[in-house]
Amino acid sequence: MLYVFKSTASADLIMLEPNGRRLLEIIGKELTSKGIIRPEQMGSAISALQAAVREEGAAPGVAPASGTDESDAARGVTLKQRLFPMIEMLRRCQQSGKDVTWGV
Repeated sequence: MLYVFKSTASADLIMLEPNGRRLLEIIGKELTSKGIIRPEQMGSAISALQAAVREEGAAPGVAPASGTDESDAARGVTLKQRLFPMIEMLRRCQQSGKDVTWGV
């Protein structure tokens, strides 16, 4: 399954189910096939996503980015890389006063 996050203020954002589910858990949304994030909820959602990224970076065993392709490939995709597009989408939508929906 895919999560497709949509808004009229931003391009669609597509995530695989495990990543979309994790994102929704972080921002405190129910894990449903359809949902909405309203502009008044976006500030707290952005803060929660940024806190999760900081927490991942401070976790033991997480190597800092060295800038080399080899170590980056060995580490895999970080939470920060997965969440950055959603943080940007939420910022744009918050500024425009537009909802973000999924599953509709």
